[in-house]
Amino acid sequence: MLKIDGVDTYYGETQVLFGVSLEVGAGEIVALLGPSGAGKTTTLRSILGLTPARTGRITFCERDITRRPTHEIARAGVGWVPDDRRVFPTLTAARNLAIARKSTPFKGYDEDACCDIFPALRHLLPRECENMSGGELQMVSISRALVGAPGLVLFDEPSQGLAPKVVQDVMRTVVRLKATGVACLVVDQNVRTVLDIADRVYVLHGGRVVHVGTGAALREDASARQNLGLAA
Repeated sequence: MLKIDGVDTYYGETQVLFGVSLEVGAGEIVALLGPSGAGKTTTLRSILGLTPARTGRITFCERDITRRPTHEIARAGVGWVPDDRRVFPTLTAARNLAIARKSTPFKGYDEDACCDIFPALRHLLPRECENMSGGELQMVSISRALVGAPGLVLFDEPSQGLAPKVVQDVMRTVVRLKATGVACLVVDQNVRTVLDIADRVYVLHGGRVVHVGTGAALREDASARQNLGLAA
């Protein structure tokens, strides 16, 4: 579904990604791990066209989206759950979801479907987002991605700042998306939790891919995680 081939990305004249290549298949959970500053978020931004790749190629559903405008990439079916939520704080949760709806080649979720995933969301719909906790905002942020009818969802640090129970709910949601055929690319510092659900994993270090393998193998190999600079 998603293929990144030899991508170099820069901030100004500073190169951040060096020949990054990875793939995500339909209905697959892929983890993108690495220490802080490794280039994980920049990889997501390159996919979204927010920090366009200078060289290399990115395709989604066999369509070249390299350096395409971000709104075109979103309409192709790429959803995003950013690390800082980025909801409209003065709008209600319901309004945040309503303005995120769009037509793509994929099936969208309605409010009821999102509330089935997050039962607490139903009570949040009439509330302004500025009055919500981090966990509540994450429910809104993920639901906003789902109502946008994605075939692929990019998760940037979805467990950041959340209580353990909420983290479990978020990871169950990722697994549920996999079961419906939605592909997920997950960046997170909560390594063991992500490896519990990931089909495959790529590890970045210094903007380069230094490891590719299955989530299960890396989960069981503490020495490999240590050598790769990943938290135990």
